[in-house]
Amino acid sequence: MHEVAYALERQSGPHPWDLYPTRHLLNFLDNHDVPRIATKLDDRRQLVPLYGILFGMRGVPAVYYGSEWGIKGDKLPGDHERRPAVDAPEWNELTDWIAALAKARSGSEALVWGGYEQLAVAPKQLVFQRATEHERAIVAINASDEPTTMHFDASAAARPTLP
Repeated sequence: MHEVAYALERQSGPHPWDLYPTRHLLNFLDNHDVPRIATKLDDRRQLVPLYGILFGMRGVPAVYYGSEWGIKGDKLPGDHERRPAVDAPEWNELTDWIAALAKARSGSEALVWGGYEQLAVAPKQLVFQRATEHERAIVAINASDEPTTMHFDASAAARPTLP
């Protein structure tokens, strides 16, 4: 998670040298031009923390059609594998997770508009804050198979990190 944390801090951090501290860019894990994220992973369980990061980070999360079901598709000549015809929704636990993330985000001023501040990072865990003047949300990502405990000063995180 150190590389992810660095990229998020560099894009959306509170420093004047960060790249997009006041911008809300379109963010995605996959799209029509690249292999689907489920194809790139050795462990499909990693889709859960990846979508947690996507919906927790600054910007506008975009889910490419079918990726909410974990559809695979590699980048091969022609796009038929990445762009399959889908006759009916393939609702599953990943779909439930993404729907829950979308609902949480839509109901949170901090997750939609808040600034970004990293609170703790470890090789497979990341904790960051999104905050506005009126609300804060702490996003905790665990990409490990095991439960973990992260230590950080929650009172220090109480100050808003405005864009």
